[in-house]
Amino acid sequence: MPMTQQTLELRVANLDCEHDAAALERGLVGTGGLDALKIYPSSAKVMLTYNTAVTNPAALKETLDQLGFPAQEGFALPQQPRPWRNPKVQTALISGFLLLGGWLLDLAGVPAPWPALLYVAAILIGGYYFGREALEALIFEHSIGIELLMSIAALVAALLGQLPEAAMLVFLYSISEAVEGYTEEKTRSAVKSLMALAPQEALVRRDGVEQIIPASELVPGDLFLVKPGQVIATDGVVLSGASSVNQAPVTGESMPVEKEPGDEVYAGSINGSGALDVRASTAFADNTISRIIGMVEEAQERKGRNQRFIERFGAIYSPLVLLLGLLIATLPPMLLGQAWDVWLMRATVFIVAAAPCALVISIPITMVATLGTGARQGVLIKGGIIVEQLARVQTVALDKTGTITVGEPHVTDILVCGPADETEVLTLAAALEARSEHPLARAVLRRAAVEGIVPPPVSGFQSLPGAGAQAVVRGQQVLIGSPALFAGMDTSACAADIARLQAEGKTAVLIGSPALVFGLIAMRDEIRENAPTAVRGLHDLGLYPVVMLTGDNARTAQAVGGEVGVDAIYAGLRPEDKAGKVRELQARNSHLVMVGDGVNDAPALAEAHVGVAMGAIGTDVALETADVALMADDLEKLVYAVTLARRSRRVVRQNLVLSVAVISLLSLGAVLGLLSLPAAVLAHEISEFVVIGSGLRMLRA
Repeated sequence: MPMTQQTLELRVANLDCEHDAAALERGLVGTGGLDALKIYPSSAKVMLTYNTAVTNPAALKETLDQLGFPAQEGFALPQQPRPWRNPKVQTALISGFLLLGGWLLDLAGVPAPWPALLYVAAILIGGYYFGREALEALIFEHSIGIELLMSIAALVAALLGQLPEAAMLVFLYSISEAVEGYTEEKTRSAVKSLMALAPQEALVRRDGVEQIIPASELVPGDLFLVKPGQVIATDGVVLSGASSVNQAPVTGESMPVEKEPGDEVYAGSINGSGALDVRASTAFADNTISRIIGMVEEAQERKGRNQRFIERFGAIYSPLVLLLGLLIATLPPMLLGQAWDVWLMRATVFIVAAAPCALVISIPITMVATLGTGARQGVLIKGGIIVEQLARVQTVALDKTGTITVGEPHVTDILVCGPADETEVLTLAAALEARSEHPLARAVLRRAAVEGIVPPPVSGFQSLPGAGAQAVVRGQQVLIGSPALFAGMDTSACAADIARLQAEGKTAVLIGSPALVFGLIAMRDEIRENAPTAVRGLHDLGLYPVVMLTGDNARTAQAVGGEVGVDAIYAGLRPEDKAGKVRELQARNSHLVMVGDGVNDAPALAEAHVGVAMGAIGTDVALETADVALMADDLEKLVYAVTLARRSRRVVRQNLVLSVAVISLLSLGAVLGLLSLPAAVLAHEISEFVVIGSGLRMLRA
């Protein structure tokens, strides 16, 4: 029987971190027929390459279920249980209540063994999960992490009678471990929002018969129909029909694009007023939206490997502490004939003294204060690692539409080219545009409403796809559309104005009769009022270059970029182009922050060291993919966010220096026999309070 390979992509439950990924990999290694395995813990996804002659998807799913990682149905992503139903949260809270109970009993003078029993219970219950992880990592991965160090520190402290210290250590660390899954779920909601963009069904014509099928079953060559207002199911080429298509979710273009036979359309784009017959050019799994999902997941995995500073530090520090403790306990008695009991006690005190209690607390406390202060100022930063990355950025990339600009066109100029005044030109334009849902039409109608103009009734309205519209207004035939619609007429009176307005990045719409042009209306996606100030503020912080990335045309991009003062402009970029440009800029200029708002920005936001979404107008996917959300749509808040992050970095460094200094002094005192166990614990408690107080300075705005 010939061997064939296939790849099975599945979303699985209970895959929340690198430890889970390692456990899953251990369980799958050696599975019959499984040739390759790739695990995405940030996306709760596994890619299984298997030999169809040996196994099948049903068998692989059964294996996953037996390992405790059941596959989800369809494209569904697993969800974390409610906190009160999460075993890790439950054990951490129980540990905290037991710790509090033991402390209160001690405070009330209740005699032993009752307080001790509560402390022991707090240690055993709170330390169950991270203690098990420590043993599994040691046994299966042959690695000593901070989980093992915390477990040993708690055990040693407990054996030496320091039960409150041990219980407090267990409680604090178990709480931090419990929230990991919810952080991962927040990241995954970006993929959920992306998936929601593509329709679940498509209307296809096969063998001359129209039928509705799941969009996931579309294959290249299928003919599918897109009705007005529908979302395009997959990438394809228009066979018949004409319409304006809103490609902003995919390309970032500020204006809808007219489509006619032969033009490409993209999954996730929104069809306008016309019906389209489209020939699918890609399968659903390979279309634009699916590729964006893949890029987001890949970028998240690349960024997620080094997101925990304590884990990186513990990989070096933890084994060193254990090794030094062992040497302190054994070398003096063996080499110098010293008393074993003395050096065993000194080694025990050393392990307790060197336990990184202050280190464990210093960074989280500072980060919590930083995040709270940022939120009060309208800057939502999604995690301490993002604060650290934001403090290191040197380059800024800004999306245009919805970030530098407001995200929708506005009327900027009304010019007269013939026998009419500005009011008449706007009135005639509003009369025709009242029948249209085009964004430019809405801009005209908004301006008419501001001027107090009520559009007169029209008759014989006819849309001219790709050009404009015509109708009878007040007994005369009126046309509205692009300059191309009036190509056969004398437009010399407004030709210079058209060229000037287009050079300024504006869209010119002409209004006239079949024989004469009356005037023109210019529209543009307006620049945010404080965008130039924000760019100057970024330059004042030493951030260079500040570049603009956009899917819009070069002419519009140059006009907008020149006004706001960016250092470089990259136009005509599709989502994958933006992500590629971000990688290129990061390679040249080190740490980069990307600011965007649309679905098309999702890959670039995920690819950047720090992704920032404009809050109120940002799509769900951009907000979820991004690391920072500017909640007030205020680009100047980016300047504040960088300043806040740099200040936080200074405080963290101060706390780290303080913690290392305290640990070093206490460790030296332990080795020299100058420090008793109670003194070591007391010194640690004092250092913790000092570090906490230092970190809370970040609460000041």
